[in-house]
Amino acid sequence: MYLLQFDWWIVLEKFILIAVIVTTSLVVAMYSTYAERKVAAWLQDRRGPNRAGPFGLFQPLADGVKLFMKEEIIPTASSSTLFILGPMLAMITALMTSAVIPWSWTIDVAGRMVPLQIADINIGILYIFGVVSLGVYGIMIGGWASNNKFSLIAALRGASQMISYELAMGLALLAVLMLVGDLRMSSIVGEQIANGWNVVYQPLGFLIFFICALAECNRTPFDLPEAENELNFGYHQEYSSMKLGFYLFAEYIAMFMSSVLLATVYFGGYDIPFVNEAAWGNYWWVGLVGFSVLMMKTSFFIFLFMWIRWTIPRFRYDQLMHLGWRVLLPLALANMVITALVVLLLNNK
Repeated sequence: MYLLQFDWWIVLEKFILIAVIVTTSLVVAMYSTYAERKVAAWLQDRRGPNRAGPFGLFQPLADGVKLFMKEEIIPTASSSTLFILGPMLAMITALMTSAVIPWSWTIDVAGRMVPLQIADINIGILYIFGVVSLGVYGIMIGGWASNNKFSLIAALRGASQMISYELAMGLALLAVLMLVGDLRMSSIVGEQIANGWNVVYQPLGFLIFFICALAECNRTPFDLPEAENELNFGYHQEYSSMKLGFYLFAEYIAMFMSSVLLATVYFGGYDIPFVNEAAWGNYWWVGLVGFSVLMMKTSFFIFLFMWIRWTIPRFRYDQLMHLGWRVLLPLALANMVITALVVLLLNNK
């Protein structure tokens, strides 16, 4: 009889990495709410939050305290178990994407090589799509369990929107996978470090992916599930206190993860262009530099998400479906076929 031998150092490393990544995601999402208000104020020529703390930096903390202190209400006609499960599922699925993201270079810690990636599984992209698809259930369960017709209609809108735009997003990523030849996220970054960023080879795929990411995160101009002028408050209309906070927070975490994914798949992840970071060695500060570079790229995309929200008006629902099925899907198919032909021609030379 053999006993399983565990390397407890690996378990500890992964636990610490999970704690750091989850904490970073929550802090970034928390201060994205502050940044959104500041960006909106800048675009609209006003001040934005400036009362809670210096420069309004404590505003996210004040909002969190406000949500915790609000009365928690569960409608008597709702399905209470599913009513609670909905926001939990939305929050968990938003965070789970981080497990396969390579956050920086492998570093040397006390003689041990520690990869700054929780799990480098061989189906990394498929894992991300599986987790993103589960996010639909958080919206649907919340809308249905509320026993409110406005919430249910908003949940149906959100589910059909996410399913529709996932198709074009998946086809856009297939073109990248044809170039890389591997589903591992680390391989996607490594290929870009060796041969250049994917946005150079897949500009149309990047544009399709970015538009679909806006729709997946329910961000303007694709925020039809939360259309106040049509559906009051959308699928989370009956929610209050931190259950509402979970839904709102999950949207910002999803925006952060989508921005990280855009930076990783199309902009080289933690790679610094025209710099050979591998020659620097595996010191801890190299990992910190790589992580900082990834965060800078991610911050740019978060700003772009916010800029679009406060610039472009909301689509009508028929326009949203038309764009997804009759514009983006054919473009993604054409991009995939052209990429396949180019890869085939290059391999047969």
